[in-house]
Amino acid sequence: MSPHPPSPMPFTRTAQDAPPGPPDRFSQFGQPGPSTRPIRVMVVDDHAFFRRGLVSVLDEEEDISVVSEAGDGEEAVRLATEMRPDVVLMDVWMPHSNGIDACPRIREAVPHTKFVMLTMSDEESDLFDALKAGATGYLLKEISVTELPRAVRTIAGGQSFINPAMATKLIGEFAELAKQESAPPSRPDIPQLTPRETEVLKLLARSLNNREIGERLFITENTVKNHVRNILEKLQVHSRTEAAIYAVRAEYVSGY
Repeated sequence: MSPHPPSPMPFTRTAQDAPPGPPDRFSQFGQPGPSTRPIRVMVVDDHAFFRRGLVSVLDEEEDISVVSEAGDGEEAVRLATEMRPDVVLMDVWMPHSNGIDACPRIREAVPHTKFVMLTMSDEESDLFDALKAGATGYLLKEISVTELPRAVRTIAGGQSFINPAMATKLIGEFAELAKQESAPPSRPDIPQLTPRETEVLKLLARSLNNREIGERLFITENTVKNHVRNILEKLQVHSRTEAAIYAVRAEYVSGY
């Protein structure tokens, strides 16, 4: 993890929605919608001191109400079912049950709840696992006290909020997946066959029987059988048909 993480990226608001003060500095997809009642938030973190700090920051906001706190995923599931929060602000790694595992369990009990992972982890695997689990926000704990309420409002409005460094990794992963999907299918690995076994495999792929292969190569039929047995073993297939298919895919028969 870099000792100097990048500053969050800017996003835009309409003049009507924008609160006074400096512009938000996080990646955002879309605009937060207006709220007609306080946003009900549950804070989940196993470090009590850090958790209380988050609660004190959010409690200062008129449009945000912290309705419960939890110290691990199991407690979060139980309290979320009772309190039905709009937004769960949750750490990734906690004892007993981590935040990623808790997300789908809470969503099943309270379908409207949205999840924001607030964590020290900048690992791509944690980001992808969180998104798969249903999180719509992923923030690193470097977030400032002024930016946290804005992030909660945006998530509650149905939009996504991702730390800029993590958003860059996410975009890079999508680009790599797109490249893989557009690439031609890869040729299978070719085991080390002897020159004679390669000749037998090419003829086998032409649907020749053992006698015909022997006549072509001037070897006995029993010798052909031995070569075929070795070929099946090396290719890890169970029949001549499978070997023939493998030969075609591996281009053993190209131009033969």
